[in-house]
Amino acid sequence: MKKIQIILAAAVAVAAVSCSKADFGGGWYSYNGSYAADEAMFGEEVEDPSGNNFDEIKENDFVKAADEPTSTFSIDADGAAYAYMRRCIKNGYLPEPNSVRIEEYLNYFTFDYADPTGEETVAINAEIGDCPWNAEHKLLRLGLKGKPMSDNDIPDANYIFLVDVSGSMLGVDRLDLLKTGLCNMVDYMKPTDRVAIITYSGSVQKVLESTLAKDAAVIKKAIKKLDASGSTAGGAAMKMAYDEAVEHYMPGGNNRIIMCTDGDFNVGVSNTDALVEMVESYLDKGIYLSIMGFGTGNFQDARMESLSNHGNGTYTYVDSEEEMMKVFVNERSHFYSVANDTKCQITFDPQFVDSYRLIGYENRVMNNEDFEDDKKDAGEIGAGQTITALYEIIPADGFAPETAVARFDVRYKLALGGESRPLSLNVVAPSDGTASSANFNFAAGIAAYGLTLRSSQYKGQASFSMAYDLVNGARVSDAFGYRARLAELIKLASELQ
Repeated sequence: MKKIQIILAAAVAVAAVSCSKADFGGGWYSYNGSYAADEAMFGEEVEDPSGNNFDEIKENDFVKAADEPTSTFSIDADGAAYAYMRRCIKNGYLPEPNSVRIEEYLNYFTFDYADPTGEETVAINAEIGDCPWNAEHKLLRLGLKGKPMSDNDIPDANYIFLVDVSGSMLGVDRLDLLKTGLCNMVDYMKPTDRVAIITYSGSVQKVLESTLAKDAAVIKKAIKKLDASGSTAGGAAMKMAYDEAVEHYMPGGNNRIIMCTDGDFNVGVSNTDALVEMVESYLDKGIYLSIMGFGTGNFQDARMESLSNHGNGTYTYVDSEEEMMKVFVNERSHFYSVANDTKCQITFDPQFVDSYRLIGYENRVMNNEDFEDDKKDAGEIGAGQTITALYEIIPADGFAPETAVARFDVRYKLALGGESRPLSLNVVAPSDGTASSANFNFAAGIAAYGLTLRSSQYKGQASFSMAYDLVNGARVSDAFGYRARLAELIKLASELQ
């Protein structure tokens, strides 16, 4: 495969020198992340990204509220697209437009939303403000938050680590990085959690029978022995993993397959439709599927996202030690779902809203009649996880401050296969002079960044400079520095452009 030569440290140095205070409306601040570590990890050569596989994104159009006042979509708790973008930027190139899923950029971050109250495990909120990239339009932010839970309150887990050990997973940024992440995750498990390990390459093997996490040394020893070689029989391995999950199923527990791969299945069941059919056949078993993507150059993003979307799952991309710690340690509570089959529906009042456009979520749009159909699969929310969605609105002549311009409805299930619970909120336009919240500005900045990366036909006046100003001015609730690093990435993206 063709290699692109790049010296990452030089790229960062150029960006640091070139980005001026005038460019972004603020001074340059230092990044305390792991650029040097990443350079040492990934080396000076990065693979040509042209071999990666992404589904085409056809952006949502504006819809006349008088013709269709209601819009329905499934939530998307994934963050893979954001981490993939970060790897591209660090390695000196902009991400492919079809890899830019704005909803995954938004939901990579935790927003400062209120916790659920009473018996609910989800809380919802909404906010309207001016659209930064089109002065004639408004922006509607919708927010959801899953109930936070402590480690002691989260039910026991039945984990099956399904690990791709084919030749394409060889490397410090793939299998080696994964092994470190899984070992770190074991350190935070409860003694009563269980772990089984299944590997697949030219053949499928169960390298660790289901083992209690109190025997952490045994589990880690099995993880550390993992080695990559051969071709990839992903389909057969997935069936074995589901059978293993069923055999050790924990009623009321977190029964979850964690699949770690670059998605390059080339022997056995490798057709995406056939794999999706297999995954869907286990939906009523109460088993979740989390997919961790690794590597680049032959990265099968489309396949992994499709499988996670159809398998009560989430999809993340692990590009660095920073992401490994985020997924396996800092946000490990997200592996436990507190809201299942979560759907959102917004109903606009044509008296106040002329047209609307859902930003992102293109492959999560649902038919309006699916909203109350509990048989329709939708997305899951982990403990303490936040979900954000944005609509760009063209106001009607009747739009006025302090008027209820829409209704925000949500349905979710406490458990897979249960009955959905309704939540509802009137969306009221702000009074004159009301300043937008940090949550609103940060979400708007992420959207402006994504629209610019995509060169979207809907980007209006959006630019990297606008995105930076919005994000940098809303760096609150940033315990792990993720928001600050986004601002840094925006600057680097501007230099690459």
